[in-house]
Order: sequence, then C-alpha cells, then structure tokens
Amino acid sequence: MAAQREWFEKDYYKVLAVSPTASPKEITKAYRKLARELHPDANPGDAAAEERFKEVSVAYDVLNDPATRAEYDEVRTLGPTAGGRPGGGGFRFNVNDMRDRAGDASGLGDLFGQMFRQQRGGAASGVGPRRGEDVRAQLTMDFADAAFGLTTTLHLTTDAQCSVCHGSGAKPGTMPKVCPTCGGRGVVDDNQGLFSFSAPCPRCHGAGTIIEDPCPACRGSGTEKRDRQVQARIPAGVNDGQTIRLKGRGAPGFNGGPPGDLLVDINVAPDLHFGRNGLDLTVRVEIDFWQAALGDVIGVPTLRGPDVTLRVKPGTQSGSRHRVKGKGIATKKGTGDLIVTIDVAVPRHLTKEQREAIEALKAASTVVPEGASS
Repeated sequence: MAAQREWFEKDYYKVLAVSPTASPKEITKAYRKLARELHPDANPGDAAAEERFKEVSVAYDVLNDPATRAEYDEVRTLGPTAGGRPGGGGFRFNVNDMRDRAGDASGLGDLFGQMFRQQRGGAASGVGPRRGEDVRAQLTMDFADAAFGLTTTLHLTTDAQCSVCHGSGAKPGTMPKVCPTCGGRGVVDDNQGLFSFSAPCPRCHGAGTIIEDPCPACRGSGTEKRDRQVQARIPAGVNDGQTIRLKGRGAPGFNGGPPGDLLVDINVAPDLHFGRNGLDLTVRVEIDFWQAALGDVIGVPTLRGPDVTLRVKPGTQSGSRHRVKGKGIATKKGTGDLIVTIDVAVPRHLTKEQREAIEALKAASTVVPEGASS
C-alpha cells in the first residue's frame, strides 16, 4: 500500500519534466541532464540538491523499466489500491464500474484470482526476501580510457549492512520477535463475508517481526551509511551518457534477498585532437601545399601507440577523408578504423624563393579560372 500510495501521490513525469507519453529515450535524456545538474559532487553541501537528486533517481528507476512504468501508470489512473499488486493493501472495486469498462463482468475472474493468490500468501505478505535498492554513481573518464576501457575504483557512500547487528536491526544479544498481531505474516485480514481482504499489519508494517530493543548503531534499520570502494571494469567503447550496470554491487537486500545493482553513469571528457563516430576514431592532419599537389607519405597520430603512415596521392584536396583500417576502437562487437581528414595549409608569409616558385607555378598553369579572360 505504501509504495502504491507514493506512486499515486508522486508525479514522476513532472519530476523528470517529461510528458506522460515520453519515449524511453526522452526519459533517459531528461534524467541524465538532471542527474548531472543535481549530483552531490556538483553541489557539495547542498542538501536540497541532494534530496532532489534522490527524487530524480527514484523517478527514473520507475519510468525506465517498461513493466514498472506500466504498473505506475495504472496506479496513477485507478488509484493507489489498483490491481492488488505486491505490497498493496487489498482490493477496492465496483461491479458497475467494471461493467461500464468491459461491457460485462468477465474481468471479475482475473480480479478474484489475484485476490485468492494474495490470500494464499506470496509476494503480498511483505515478509519474504526483498531485493536491495539500486545505487547510482557517476564516473568521468578521459577520452582514451572510454575508447579502450579501464579498470578503476569507485569511491561510494551507500547503505550497507549494519556492522553491529549484522542487518537484524536488533541490539546485539537480542533478536527480532514474531509480530503477535499478524503472527509473522506481515498482513492482517479483513473478512467481508464471502471475500477476505488483506492489508499490511499496522504494528509491524508488513515486516512480520518487531524489534523491542533496537540496535543503537542503526536504530533498528539494519543498515548504515558506509564508505566503500568498488572495483569496476569499464568496457572499451563506452559513450558519453551511457550507463553501466554492475550486478549485485548496490544496496544490501532484506530478509535474505539479493543486493541491488550499481548503475554507473559515464561522462566522457572530450579530446583536443581526436573524435569518434561509433567505433571509428577521427583526426585532422595538416599538410603543406606541395605535399597535396605532388603527393607524399605522411605520419598520422593514433590515440595510443606510434604514428601510422598514410600515402597522400598527388592532387589531394583539402577536406578529403582517408581511412586507416583497424586503428579505431576494438570491442567484442568489432573494430573501427581511423578516419583522417586532410587540411591543406596555405602559408601566411612567403620567403622570396617561395614567392618566385609560386609565381612560376602560376605562369606555367594551364588551368584558366571560370569567367576569367584567356
């Protein structure tokens, strides 16, 4: 009930400043823009920005997953108790409303099936293993590291299992007790004649246990904020704005559930000389006029390693593009090339000998510019 009520009350589309009909690409673009602006590293000591960053992250986690987004949209349309989903507090329905929507009451079978499944236990009880939350981090990389990949250490401050109570939430030497109100089920039943409706236990709030003597370190939460280091392998060829998912490196799970994932948002710093287009690297090389006119063998820089040679043909034009095979970004999906764009340099200041040579070239030229008199 609590999660669905929060969904009902929170307009995550408004949080990300996107339309309810926004595409997944638009949602991701909006999130990345806000995450960069609000990230704690960019706003040290700004509690409001940190809180807004958390709100934006929660909104993205909900809207980025198609199944979760569909469920969120349904809750927003029908109300916080729609559908009787896990964590919900039962069912409210009106047979006449259902007839209006479907033309008959055929949908009741599905609804009743959901209710009976909930009554038999399962995810709705709230006391089973629960997966930990995903954690987001940002990593700024050099252009070359993004192209070729690297292994780095991420320094994070995240929720971790309490080192004093080891996640139980109870003071050392004590244990959580089974909730006497729900008998450890996490839900209580409200019998309505033929049907029985379930709601989260008001005493244990769905946990199934109560802590009479909380751990003094974590105050009964079972978690604590802790600095930790995570080794991360960033694959070759990552793009600016891409998110890398590291399985099981997020917040710890509850009641024996698995940990969440660590989502690393990549920021790639531009390079002064090189660019990229997919797996291809790009670079501009300047040559002299005589090299372009007569042809030459020139050296071309690579992102890593020694220069490679490129044969420039006679009559090469400024702006022409040349491909050096296999000198781009190498990934499991393939290897790109190095695309070289030639810029022909025109000297700003000529020596006497250079001017005489160009004058001689002019006199010997057989090319008459269009529109000029012969």
